[in-house]
Amino acid sequence: MPVLAAVGVLAFLILIHELGHFAAARLQGIHATRFSIGFGPALWRYQGSRTEYTLRLLPLGGYVGFPDDDPESPFLARDPDLLKNRPILDRAVVLSAGVLANLLVAYVALVLMTATVGIPVAEVQPGIRVPQVALDSPAARAGMVPGDMLLGAERGEVHLSFQDLTSRSQADQAIQAFQTLVRQGSPLQVQVQHPEQGGPTTLLLEPDTSQGVPVIGVGLEANETMVFRRPQGWGEVLREAARAYDEMVWMNVRGLQQLLTHFGDTAGQLAGPVGIVKVGADIAQTGPMKLLHFAALISINLGILNLLPLPALDGGHLAFLLIEAIRGKRLPKDFEERVMQTGLVFFLGLGVVLILKDSVAIATGAG
Repeated sequence: MPVLAAVGVLAFLILIHELGHFAAARLQGIHATRFSIGFGPALWRYQGSRTEYTLRLLPLGGYVGFPDDDPESPFLARDPDLLKNRPILDRAVVLSAGVLANLLVAYVALVLMTATVGIPVAEVQPGIRVPQVALDSPAARAGMVPGDMLLGAERGEVHLSFQDLTSRSQADQAIQAFQTLVRQGSPLQVQVQHPEQGGPTTLLLEPDTSQGVPVIGVGLEANETMVFRRPQGWGEVLREAARAYDEMVWMNVRGLQQLLTHFGDTAGQLAGPVGIVKVGADIAQTGPMKLLHFAALISINLGILNLLPLPALDGGHLAFLLIEAIRGKRLPKDFEERVMQTGLVFFLGLGVVLILKDSVAIATGAG
């Protein structure tokens, strides 16, 4: 069931994207003769008065078919309602409508999540969490492990206690005070609470000074738990959803920027349809509301990726429209087709590679 839920979310987002293109064409009176969700053999087909609707075996894609260059088209080549014969602005609206639909649905999903689950609020608890401990570090040699809770530290007459923290600012100050103590370089005692252990344990830490700045090899963070409170009216729901939406957009932009500037380090993190479904299935097991968060994130991701000025993507078509607007006439048709076909082959090949990579990772337990 979680896998079906994840596939359903991805198929729904693709449907929304294609509906955006289709609706933008129909509202402008532009001919659209095919509307297909999925690729491969047709499972269901319906011939409407103006459009053939098809559902195909693999629901991880789709397209809207325009009869502009269809040799069997019933429309004359000079028909003003063919997409190719419309002004640049009309065509730009059709080409960008899929992206706009994805971005709008993402916001709607966040509004629903905020209205039903509530607004997340971080509650700070006593102690400083130790999520990471470097291998063969002073902390590891002293007996610290990931998941420990740092309760206090002392050296000589300096005593730090972290058991009365109630706010994020207090936690940040406590972490800074502890790091200052570590940077003094001499041994210090710390009180830690190991995971699933009764009482606190005292450990002796000897900072490593070989790199010049004393370190103990741990990551520290506030001991926060996330709770949800009911929103105070729809105004707060819309504002909170907008804040979460803004965070997701910039997270996607930063991730894309990281991929472009550090491709060698981040290429391995790319995921195809199988990897996305795997993540969605894992999230679906935690509850349907988390699936809304997943849907919003993927919908924004689809929107931003489709805006890239690359062949076969909406952004590539929009780039050709921009060039046409600057030149005052279209680029040669054969040139546009070759570029788009090259892009399509590239993305299909990339998709196959990512599917194989994700499938092997799941089969071997690495993903």
